[in-house]
Amino acid sequence: MAFDGLMIADLVKELKEKTVGGRITRIVEPEHDELILTIKAQDTYRLLMSADASLPLIYLTDTRKEAPAESPAFCMLLRKYIMGGKIKDIIQPENERVIFIDIEHYDELGDLRVRRLIIEIMGKHSNIILCDDEGIITDSIKRIPATVSSVREVLSGRPYFIAKTAEKLDPMVVSKEKFIEVIKNAKGSLTKAVYMSFNGISPLMANEFIYRAGLDGDIPAADQPDGGLSGLADVFVSCMNDARNGRFDACEAFKDDVPYEYASFWLTSLENLNGITVKKADSPSALLESFYMEKNLAERIRQRSAALRHSVATIRERIVKKYELQLSQLSDTEKRDTFKLYGELLCAYAHEIKVPGKSVTVTDYNTGEPVTIPMDDELSTIDNSKAYFEKYRKMKRTFEALTGYIEKTKEDLEHIGSVALELDLATCEEDLIVIRRELEEAGYVKPVHTAGKGKKKPKKEESRPLHFVTKDGFHIYVGKNNYQNDELTFKFASGNDWWFHLKGAPGSHVILRSEGREVSDSAMEQAAAVAAYYSSGRDNIKAEVDYLERRNVKKPGGARPGFVVYYTNYSMVVKPSLQDVQSVDE
Repeated sequence: MAFDGLMIADLVKELKEKTVGGRITRIVEPEHDELILTIKAQDTYRLLMSADASLPLIYLTDTRKEAPAESPAFCMLLRKYIMGGKIKDIIQPENERVIFIDIEHYDELGDLRVRRLIIEIMGKHSNIILCDDEGIITDSIKRIPATVSSVREVLSGRPYFIAKTAEKLDPMVVSKEKFIEVIKNAKGSLTKAVYMSFNGISPLMANEFIYRAGLDGDIPAADQPDGGLSGLADVFVSCMNDARNGRFDACEAFKDDVPYEYASFWLTSLENLNGITVKKADSPSALLESFYMEKNLAERIRQRSAALRHSVATIRERIVKKYELQLSQLSDTEKRDTFKLYGELLCAYAHEIKVPGKSVTVTDYNTGEPVTIPMDDELSTIDNSKAYFEKYRKMKRTFEALTGYIEKTKEDLEHIGSVALELDLATCEEDLIVIRRELEEAGYVKPVHTAGKGKKKPKKEESRPLHFVTKDGFHIYVGKNNYQNDELTFKFASGNDWWFHLKGAPGSHVILRSEGREVSDSAMEQAAAVAAYYSSGRDNIKAEVDYLERRNVKKPGGARPGFVVYYTNYSMVVKPSLQDVQSVDE
């Protein structure tokens, strides 16, 4: 991915065209590291900016997010200083992955002042910072003291500057001669020389420039053919001239119809590769939103589900230890039939054993083989026989009890495994609420009571199954949790619909609606591939999937959510995939 300085430059061009002169009418902080500014210009725009360490972003979006019940401190500070302010200018310094938004506003005395909102897109060092008109930090969404960073403090009252961890040049102003000089003196491959020498140039764009010049990026600059660096310099300077004048050609590359790469200039280096198509982007914001929407959602859900994941892992570890202990105790009962035989033999031969010693050898009347029986020489033969019968009865009771306990523990393991899969399938906050409720109802975690006296209970949210359509028009539904699995299988599906599930392992219930038609073989294969994909076998090259008519799937009385039984089924081996089905947005 190339959210580099050139993409920032393209985005700044878009932001300037649409938002400069507009006023900030709304500020919300829906996540602890994310802001959305509503800007009223010729049209109304929402500017999303995120300083999330794993996925920093900034783009214009139509998506509206609700503000939390209690606004965080940084959001309140921004409302104090820039709410109602007019966007004066948007600047990108030296092709850095940094955006300055200068905002005019009136202070408490009615004087016109300028505040600078700074968005740094720098991986784990990303931040959103507010400075005054003298460049002094007012506050930031992430406060960085000297104990965290020896390079730069980001605290109220400190002067703002961009941290420089490497000496790089501004590519927008470099000449052809300077480019050749820098690259000739750089170490390593030609690709590395380009992206390590100039601000905001990603490895992807470095490879693109080198490809256009007809060179091999893996070879050092010193080993390039005569005239090669001159040709590369021409390509580089020409592209920088286009960028400086706002002439971009943003595009997105898809690999097997899945977003793969993007850039601010056309990726000629990818467009002829097998399985890859390159498409023009409508705008930088539209490109970034479409590319990162699913990733951003997945990251947010992963963060919000962290506590649940920890709980599920702890519960599973506890169940595994319990299971191992029960198996160990069960192995201790394996001698129960031997003790029964000892008791029977001692009882049968009691009249022949006059003086019991440490052991006695008798003939097993079942096999005719001699059997040596350990004895307690302080007890009579009959009392030794009674002792062995008592051991047998105790072990038999333990065996019978443990057999039931172990079966229950195995069910618990399967259940918690299915809940772990549910967390992987969760796509929204409502999914996590349902998973939490399932853990509570199973007794794994204590219920959380959020409604106090006189307060309304939170509105019950609905989590919907996933919905796909096959190439020939059959509908496929996928349960994202055990409640949905039960709902799909026993309330939604008809008896002649087809039911799919990964064989012998946790997975979603998948329903292929027949709708009174004869289901095609291709639709069956696509539904099986979907069932394999939404299961614990997703990462396998191949997975075996059971399928049968829904009428033959049964749920035992009192069984846990999602648990079913079936006795007659077909199976097929498929590659876990969504490639041949189309997602349907409900």
